[in-house]
Amino acid sequence: MPEHVINIDTLINEARERALKAIGIANVLIAGKTGVGKSTLINAVFQGRMAATGQGKPVTQSTTKITKDGVPVAIYDTRGLEVKNYKSIIDELMKFIETTNSDTDPLRHIHVAWLCIAEGARRFEDAEIELGEALSRQMPVIVLITTAVSDQGFEAIIKEHFRFAANVVRINSLEYTLDGGKITLPPRGLEDLIDLTMEVIPDAQKKAFAAAQRIKLSHKVDEAHKIVLAAATTAGTIAMTPIPFADAAVIVPVQIGMLAGISVVFGLNLNRDFLALLVSGTFITVAGPLGGRAILANLVKFFPAIGWVAGSALSAAVAISLTTAFGEAYIATLYALLKDAPDRKIEEVRVELSAKKLGYGYGHIYNSVVYRITDVSRFLNKANHATYPGLRFNVKLA
Repeated sequence: MPEHVINIDTLINEARERALKAIGIANVLIAGKTGVGKSTLINAVFQGRMAATGQGKPVTQSTTKITKDGVPVAIYDTRGLEVKNYKSIIDELMKFIETTNSDTDPLRHIHVAWLCIAEGARRFEDAEIELGEALSRQMPVIVLITTAVSDQGFEAIIKEHFRFAANVVRINSLEYTLDGGKITLPPRGLEDLIDLTMEVIPDAQKKAFAAAQRIKLSHKVDEAHKIVLAAATTAGTIAMTPIPFADAAVIVPVQIGMLAGISVVFGLNLNRDFLALLVSGTFITVAGPLGGRAILANLVKFFPAIGWVAGSALSAAVAISLTTAFGEAYIATLYALLKDAPDRKIEEVRVELSAKKLGYGYGHIYNSVVYRITDVSRFLNKANHATYPGLRFNVKLA
């Protein structure tokens, strides 16, 4: 019988690199006159207060590219639309965009533009229309009416003059106080902005944008579900191999990669120590609980014809069920931790698994409370332990 050795350290390093590479990057251009609230918007929407703590690199005389390590988005911040020579500024910017967006690598393209216009002045410049029209020929453009307190028909006027826009949304990035502090208006429109951007941004960038934004957790959950489904499908396919005991050595990397991918989508700092703790807790407990079932499936494969079919089906069911259970339980744990505190820092996650409580049926696991995210408020108890029949996640917060 061939011996299959799994080097967890190597798998962890490879999974981390693959997850970071797979997430890609979303490039967002934010344009508007000085004082429209672009920096406030960037800090409110994206992880890590990017405008305040990100690294800025000039790409033209009036445009700066802002990035931050660990946040899969690049912000192109454009200034200068209020100056008299705005035409030369727009020409310079568009020349840069046309060159960038004709690159063979789509990761270098600018994928969506947010054009900011302040509501307070109730006016806009020809330069803003000209820039928006030019941008719309290269990418989707969403017009943002910032510091939106009292519309008085301004949104309708914007829609009439900015017909090239994919959409128009009124936003307040922060609380807004009126009447000497007697009236407080909460932030508004940011969830709509995220939804609209997710609709128009290229499919290949949706995962990166969902991971980078901090406003709407549901988009992270949706992208994480896709990762689990892909991993479970791959694990089930691998488990159909007729070679006894060969599937485990290949399935484990798939499951480690799944956990890494989910971590990245939720915006966690995927350093090696974090992933090592998560993986070691997970896969040390897998050997015992599923040992009997997995060994039975592999032993059946030794018998020709019928034995291979039965054994492969049994292995596939186990692989799909276990992969789905871990993935969906991990999603539910992160959702419960972050839904009311999107900036919460999670230092480590450990998982425990019980063979007696964990059901092996794919339908049993996939249709359980783990998957029903709407019911997950009871999933996490006050001691930062997430529990599901057979699974327990121990979470340490920063």
